Amino acid sequence: MGNCAAAQITRNGGLAKTTRRHNWLSSPPSTLKVIHMDGRLQEFTQTIKASHLLSQNPNSFLCSSESMFINSIAPQIHEEEDLCLGQLYFLLPLSMSRVPLSLRELCMLAVKAHAVLGSSSSLRRRKDEGHQRRCRAPTGFYAMRLDLDESSRKIEL
Repeated sequence: MGNCAAAQITRNGGLAKTTRRHNWLSSPPSTLKVIHMDGRLQEFTQTIKASHLLSQNPNSFLCSSESMFINSIAPQIHEEEDLCLGQLYFLLPLSMSRVPLSLRELCMLAVKAHAVLGSSSSLRRRKDEGHQRRCRAPTGFYAMRLDLDESSRKIEL
């Protein structure tokens, strides 16, 4: 299968390649998930090259959900890179590739991911000892204002 790596932003804004690790003590990752801007979810049971998705979506770029931060440009996953099982990716329009992500955009993506992932996994029913169980995800999204202390770079709640 090989290593899965993705570009990460370093503090000075450069890119660094890091290997993804999964906590195998929990359940092993079964799929990699790609969320499209139209709300569609694609799941793959094997690692695939980013070029597979990018060739089908020419005006888009892929980024890992783990490398998206407020006021930072989302690092693009290169075509030759493998997408990893257990990871969540966004397929975003190229127009977003050169602009830092705002808090509003990240919140919108988080809500979209929550809606898509909730409908794909939490609504599945499973029988356990004769009782049906269903996991219910919250449907609301709460935002709060965070003020940054510039001298200490800490977030105070």
